[in-house]
Amino acid sequence: MTVQLPFEQEVPLQVPLLQRKLLRTGVIHRVRTMTGDGAWLVTGYDEVRRLLNDDRLGRSHPDPDTAARTNRSALFGGPLGNFDTEQPDHARMRSLLQPHFTPGRMRFFRPRVEALTARLLDDLSLREQPADLNTALALPLPILVICELLGVPYEDRDRFRAWTQAAADIHDRHRSEQGLGALFRYGLELVARKRRAPGDDVISRLCQVDDVGDDEAAMLAMALLFAGHETTVVQLGLGALVLLTEPERRQSLHADPARIPGAVEELLRLPGRASGGIPRYARTGFTLHGATIRTGDLVLLDNGAANHDADAFPAPDRFDPDRRGASHLTFGHGPRYCLGAPLARLELEVAFAQLISRFPDMSPAVPLEELRLRTDVLAGGLVELPVRW
Repeated sequence: MTVQLPFEQEVPLQVPLLQRKLLRTGVIHRVRTMTGDGAWLVTGYDEVRRLLNDDRLGRSHPDPDTAARTNRSALFGGPLGNFDTEQPDHARMRSLLQPHFTPGRMRFFRPRVEALTARLLDDLSLREQPADLNTALALPLPILVICELLGVPYEDRDRFRAWTQAAADIHDRHRSEQGLGALFRYGLELVARKRRAPGDDVISRLCQVDDVGDDEAAMLAMALLFAGHETTVVQLGLGALVLLTEPERRQSLHADPARIPGAVEELLRLPGRASGGIPRYARTGFTLHGATIRTGDLVLLDNGAANHDADAFPAPDRFDPDRRGASHLTFGHGPRYCLGAPLARLELEVAFAQLISRFPDMSPAVPLEELRLRTDVLAGGLVELPVRW
């Protein structure tokens, strides 16, 4: 039987029932994507981790016009890049961006993230209850942080947030293309400004690289703007929800803040996800657990399912801030491991540490079953998170 994606997820945090069933019944499964295209879904932890580091898979396709798609987004719904030059192109991109997101740079930036978080929580404390933690903290903090790092005016946030949301639309291809185009034009505007008056920010430094032209600088800058806040917004909201539903463990973290970095890794792993995983295309044919994968086939590496594989994570549905053993695959693995992982970890550590300390009695203002998940955009996440304290 061919499984239809995306998985139905009725309650936030819980692993979708069908995804859980697939984890029990095998490693690789034939599925149909949102657009009706056939694909392979890989669910086991060991296999997902290995294939994320397998050069037989990539993000490009030898014939992009015929490629299977995961959704209708112009941004990530189908293949990306040039099939013949994908590996050197990707290596160049990482060489240009990685120096700006090293753990050392993030440590230097921590005091600023702490100050921004404190200001947002000051504002939250003055709000009428119940208040939406998404709009008070989860949304503005990543936008503030990425704006400062990149050199993007924060006052433009409503404009570029609208464009990133449009670009990430998984149902409306035309809207997605319009958002992507507007975002790129905005990137060109920023690049022109930075070339005239450079500052101490990532976009200015990209503009100072001799062989980086305006188009490449704009493309890289807007990719960072999108990826640098979109997924962190989701992680902050879902992670906060886990903490709010685990008051005893939250109190234990309040008593011993040194455990928060470990808790953040667990909060990155734990929430159930119905996304269908990380898309790759087969660059050559091969077999996997008896399945014949042909060149050009879409292979979905379900890191959400892998993060709940009981063989890698005993009692996978339990929040264990002190969990040891296998590393989660939320940021991927191998050569495409998320460049922004150090930044995301920094934001989550700071936000959760201050939230636990300043609002020790915070709790959800509605039952978990009443919270809604977004199904219209790539990253998903909570629509809102009403809280009391």
